[in-house]
Amino acid sequence: MSANQFQSSGQLSSSELTFEDFKNIVINDYRICFESRQASLIGRREVLTGKAKFGIFGDGKEVAQIAMAKAFRNGDWRSGYYRDQTFMFATGMATITEFFSQLYANTDVEAEPFSGGRQMNCHFSTRVLNEDGSWKNQLLTKNTSADISTTGGQMARLVGLAQASKLYRNNPDLSYLSHFSSGGNEVAFGTIGNGSTSEGVFFESINAAGVLQIPMAVSIWDDGFAISVPSELQTTKQDISEVLRGFQRDEKGEGFEIFKVKGWDYPGLCETYEKAIAICREKHIPVMIHVYELTQPQGHSTSGSHERYKSKERLEWEMQFDCLLKMRNWMLESAIVTEDELAELETRAKEFVRVCRKNAWDAVQKVLRQEALEAESLLKAFGIQAFDDMARSIHASVEVSRREILEHVRKALRMLAGKDSAEKRSLLSWFNKQMEANSERYNSRLFTDSLDSHVHIPVVPAEYDEDSKWIDGREILNNCFDENFTRDSRIIAFGEDVGSIGDVNQGFAGLQNKFGTLRVADTGIRESTIIGQGIGLGLRGLKPIAEIQYLDYILYAINVISDDLASLSYRTKGGQKAPVIIRTRGHRLEGVWHSGSPMATLLGIMRGIHICVPRDMTQAAGMYNTLLRADEPAVVIECLNGYRLKERLPKNVGDFTVPLGKAEILLEGTDITIVSYGSTLRVVQESAKELLEMGVSIEIVDVQTLHPFDLDELCVQSLKKTNKLLVADEDVPGGASAFILQQIVEKQKGYYFLDSAPRTISAKEHRPPYGTDGDYFSKPSVDDIIEVVYEMMSEANPAKYPPIF
Repeated sequence: MSANQFQSSGQLSSSELTFEDFKNIVINDYRICFESRQASLIGRREVLTGKAKFGIFGDGKEVAQIAMAKAFRNGDWRSGYYRDQTFMFATGMATITEFFSQLYANTDVEAEPFSGGRQMNCHFSTRVLNEDGSWKNQLLTKNTSADISTTGGQMARLVGLAQASKLYRNNPDLSYLSHFSSGGNEVAFGTIGNGSTSEGVFFESINAAGVLQIPMAVSIWDDGFAISVPSELQTTKQDISEVLRGFQRDEKGEGFEIFKVKGWDYPGLCETYEKAIAICREKHIPVMIHVYELTQPQGHSTSGSHERYKSKERLEWEMQFDCLLKMRNWMLESAIVTEDELAELETRAKEFVRVCRKNAWDAVQKVLRQEALEAESLLKAFGIQAFDDMARSIHASVEVSRREILEHVRKALRMLAGKDSAEKRSLLSWFNKQMEANSERYNSRLFTDSLDSHVHIPVVPAEYDEDSKWIDGREILNNCFDENFTRDSRIIAFGEDVGSIGDVNQGFAGLQNKFGTLRVADTGIRESTIIGQGIGLGLRGLKPIAEIQYLDYILYAINVISDDLASLSYRTKGGQKAPVIIRTRGHRLEGVWHSGSPMATLLGIMRGIHICVPRDMTQAAGMYNTLLRADEPAVVIECLNGYRLKERLPKNVGDFTVPLGKAEILLEGTDITIVSYGSTLRVVQESAKELLEMGVSIEIVDVQTLHPFDLDELCVQSLKKTNKLLVADEDVPGGASAFILQQIVEKQKGYYFLDSAPRTISAKEHRPPYGTDGDYFSKPSVDDIIEVVYEMMSEANPAKYPPIF
């Protein structure tokens, strides 16, 4: 073996090492591994004794991760899962005190920088943003994207993190972004358990990386089980690297380099990672390291014991082949260290971890105890027996929580309803301050709220003159994208059929020829990794447009969108962002799979992503102009039946902006407010003439975006005038229409201005059948709109509007 692999855990060097240097490095590696194991053991105990809610740990994977850490450099990225604590300790991206702070859900990001107490333990991330949401220099740090609990979910974004290096290496126009990349020399490290290699997103991501040929290094931690399910029930041939042999690089140089190494073999692991990552970094190709014969000494998590599902023989084998024991024996056999030296090291390590745990616990309890003392004092000030009992209950709590404190305070305030005193005012003031602080602790940063938020993008109206041409809507979009790509070299677009043919509706027609295949690219049919590419690229400073060909197919990416992208800012408490624009099209067309409008699904799982529903391509272009200057994720749903409708081309097609969350009145009226969006708006507009002939004046409001929704409360302002409300939508009954109704009637307090029951009109419960008649009988038609509006008017004034049927 060369000296390289024994350099301290973090940076390789080819300098000559003396035996003393070599010895110190090996001993230090063992110390980190041993401390990590102690953190796992103590962490489990803290959960089982009630100080923490749940624990999941990386015991059994320590030695492999110390070897991986040696090849990890500043500027590199990790996209892993919840077994990687040793790697995090070895690279310096986490400390053991921070590890315990997360276990105790410390809400202070100074103490728990990964998530501010929002994620369970071993869910790591680095804070790549400054407090104002601006980017830090990623080359000065080692970086990890925010973990999620879905065990294969990290794979999709890993593709984008690695692809960013390829773009930075091959696109000279990006060289000015020197705080994100150094010539594309960064490697994206991914980790996954062997059980999770059965997931579809794993195979999608592996295939995508093989096609793209990007510097992605995937480590598979194989301990033979996925919780209780053994390899023979989850993996063909019980060997994932054998399954993936077809991905091995051939004489053409395409595919992966695949390595296989035992997880208890310290020298073999160091040598394998040195070789694998050198190939990945220098040749810019993907590699896979299958680390097998690993163990999991404490089982899957604190939820149960592995003795329930592992045989006696397996448990005995795991004791013999525990990687720490095997490394320890190797060190003794190689005369690197003596038994006495190891015993002393282990004693010091145990004490160090105990001190870290205590410091983390004391830091949490100190803040909570102070809040408890304040509440106790305020309650005692009343001199009421019941309140004294509450104060004693708080004081007697061994492990006080904010929930317990506030339950007592809120009960006291309820008991004081209708009463006034100086003591009550003091208690209420303290309570309000606590609720404000807790809102920041537990409910903030759904978006990063940075200086580049959409709210700070100037509103620029579309400009027209006598020479403004009437062109197809698709050409409006094409011109918009052309100008934005020219303006900002960070913008890239990719998806199925986006490149060569310019997307199925020609929004990108000719742009690949103009801007190249790196910036306007085709992908395979793999919706999950299309979104994952966007997340990874966005984390590394680029502006991705990830296209999902039809809204119906967004369901195949919903896990990545919901679990990862939508929660990214929240789960890192503003520490990371990925300004991904998901471009898709939907609503009216023909057939079950190309006319979908599953808006309730999006509204339910996409909090943290703006949902834009433009009525035409000009409005869509204005939204893209806003989003491409902002730094927040969004989905833009273009109207499928609008690409060939004529619209006027704005003179400033790449510069005018449509603000998010701003509704617009398209037609003023006096009798009834109709709120809608997207393609259904045209149906509503077509009904206006006949309704007017029937003596009904409708006011039409286009909400334009569903997240955020009508920030100026234009809907309720209209309702104050008309006193009647109809929500028209082509989602299923109770879908987006129910959300809109809740926003207007409850949040905007529209209830007070209604003189009749609000109504909704939507599509039928089933998916739309094929053909023009299928559309007519399954989604709101002009006839439907007219008749529902007339019925509402008839209910209020049957003499003036006699029933039709």
